Amino acid sequence: MLGDDAELTVAVLAAQGGDETAFRTVYRAVHPRLLGYVRTLVGDPDAEDVTSEAWLQIARDLERFSGDGDRFRGWAARIARNRALDHIRMRGRRPATVGDETELTGKPAESDTAGEAIESLATDTTLSLIARLPQDQAEAVVLRVVVGLDAKSAAETLGKRPGAVRTAAHRGLKRLAELLDEDPESAGVLDALPPPREPRGGAVTSAGVTHTRARTQRDM
Repeated sequence: MLGDDAELTVAVLAAQGGDETAFRTVYRAVHPRLLGYVRTLVGDPDAEDVTSEAWLQIARDLERFSGDGDRFRGWAARIARNRALDHIRMRGRRPATVGDETELTGKPAESDTAGEAIESLATDTTLSLIARLPQDQAEAVVLRVVVGLDAKSAAETLGKRPGAVRTAAHRGLKRLAELLDEDPESAGVLDALPPPREPRGGAVTSAGVTHTRARTQRDM
């Protein structure tokens, strides 16, 4: 993972200019956590395929994106979530809805194998426990803590208000703490999670531009 948003921002800008090495850098920085998020939506068997589809769209539309590294993570998460929803609908497992139609409320995937891909987190145990949360809490926790989005970017991804995302993440982390109390062998998992990010600076919106050749999975 890149050290900070500034480094990711530089890599994204270079990738938009056609630098294939920079695109691979972006992919390696963002993909593991994006994959972990998709696993909470569709389950382990299909997560790789859905995330690959998301990256194909990211690569195709990259030059339409405008923003810094933090905004890029949110943009990529929205694409991945849309691909996950499409996948669920195609398989005839349309999720129930509460509030707006973008909110998944189905049973979280029982995923416990994303760990090796997400550096610096006790991920096998962490994602396994997150998968036991209600879906709205699981998504909020993964987006805020694992993917690393601030509340505003996470809210844009989920189609909710930032306050609702903060509340869901808070409740999810509280429930995780309770699960850890029930399972002493998982002690230290929450200590491995970075604190939720808070907004920095002003928001940047996407703008359309002409885009060039779409990158392939081999380019990543």
